[in-house]
Amino acid sequence: MIKSFLNKLGFASARFAGGITPDMCKWTESSAIEDCPLPPLFIVPIKQHIGQACTPLVQIGDLVLRGQKIAKSEGYLSVPIHAPTSGKVIKIEEHAIPHPSGMGLTSIFIEPDGKDVRDTSLIPMDNWQAIDPAELRERVRLCGITGLGGAAFPTFIKLLKDKRNPIETVILNGVECEPFLTNDHRLMLEHSDEIMHGLQIIMHMVGAKKAIIAIEDNKSDAVNAMQQAVSSTGNDAISVASLPTRYPQGGEKQLIESLTGKQVPAGKLPMHIGVLCQNVGTVKAIDDAVMLGHAITDRIITVSGDAAPKPANMRVRLGTPMRFIYAQCGLENFDGIQILHGGPMMGERMRHPDIPVIKSSTGLLAIRDTRMKAVHQVEDPCIRCGHCSEVCPISLVPNLLADHCRNDQLEKAADYDLFDCIECGACSYVCPSHIPLVHYFRYGKGQTAQVRREQSFAEASRLRSESRDARLQREKDEKAAKRRKVRDTLRSESVLNPDNNSAPKSTTKTEGKE
Repeated sequence: MIKSFLNKLGFASARFAGGITPDMCKWTESSAIEDCPLPPLFIVPIKQHIGQACTPLVQIGDLVLRGQKIAKSEGYLSVPIHAPTSGKVIKIEEHAIPHPSGMGLTSIFIEPDGKDVRDTSLIPMDNWQAIDPAELRERVRLCGITGLGGAAFPTFIKLLKDKRNPIETVILNGVECEPFLTNDHRLMLEHSDEIMHGLQIIMHMVGAKKAIIAIEDNKSDAVNAMQQAVSSTGNDAISVASLPTRYPQGGEKQLIESLTGKQVPAGKLPMHIGVLCQNVGTVKAIDDAVMLGHAITDRIITVSGDAAPKPANMRVRLGTPMRFIYAQCGLENFDGIQILHGGPMMGERMRHPDIPVIKSSTGLLAIRDTRMKAVHQVEDPCIRCGHCSEVCPISLVPNLLADHCRNDQLEKAADYDLFDCIECGACSYVCPSHIPLVHYFRYGKGQTAQVRREQSFAEASRLRSESRDARLQREKDEKAAKRRKVRDTLRSESVLNPDNNSAPKSTTKTEGKE
């Protein structure tokens, strides 16, 4: 209540709990989006989203077109994968994907033919206002669109028009609070009309009455560009909000609280309070899918870092190897350089650059070892200063959480709301003891998930065993019942026909001999 009152008076610099103000290093904010050339080989993983992996639809030697579906979705929480260009499938095998463990995943290798011929099987929906929202939602699914802010959640799932949880407000997330990243910033400057059009399509799909475009105040040119785009539509239900620059302002729950004053309850989703959040890149992809019939085959990423000779914002085809992208920015020797997939706060360190770009790739950073070591110092004991709790946007107690995770006290960590942590890294950033708190949280979540999977497997095994025992007992009882029925039948017949039972068995043979 007090916080809301201070916000209204303008006394609060941020409208959500905690947060930090790191050095933003937006070195590429004035760099126009460039098209990355086609690499000599594309590596397309069959899973680029949260949920189930896809199943390949192509075989070695097949010719494909740009935007052609090459892997079908499996299950509800999944979207298909499409070819990034026209060419030939030369192999299908496991390859490393963007993951800190260096794990591999089945990938489809495509050799481009240089023609870049596009698949035109999906017809544009120019009259989208007259089309049923369910049909538009299916188009979004068919085009393989996921959240391009980094979460990679299948977008069509969030676009459900549900009478039980009606969406009143659509929030367009153009905050981009991660240091270094400027891809959303440039997208709003160069494609504001397409973003605005995609926003109106979403409002039609979910039946929202109003929309808010959220941008931090360090992007004043983007604020002006989107305000002009809003004015051109003449739609009074859409507004632009300039928010104070503070990390992690772009977090879904933090953004909702900043704009509406509402908090998403633990264990609930924004839809449960009538709000839908979408990234500006995702909205642009939706516009392309509906108006052009284009499946998602590329995305805009920021290539930056102190080791990148020519930082840039680039439109890159999905499946392009990171090594090829870095080469376009003048970086070919990776000795003494660390590679980060994403931003410096929530990104993941890659083991080598021979990894493909996927739908969740927001940025590629090249950081020199000297700078990385200066940030990641030797861990010291916690001094209980409380700084981590002060900056936590979820109001958790990070130091106690880390202790429980470090000591494998998983139940206690869960009691301290471990799974509410968004892994923003603000606590690690301010820790004077250089404790990698987020690493402990990720470890704790992974271990807890493993324990739960084992418990679930054990429970399923127990139920199967009990079901088998019950079935065998049931069959045994049925056989016993049948035997009793036969005995009872024979007994009743003997009572009704006593002469038949008393007759000698050898009478017939004896008479025959006589």
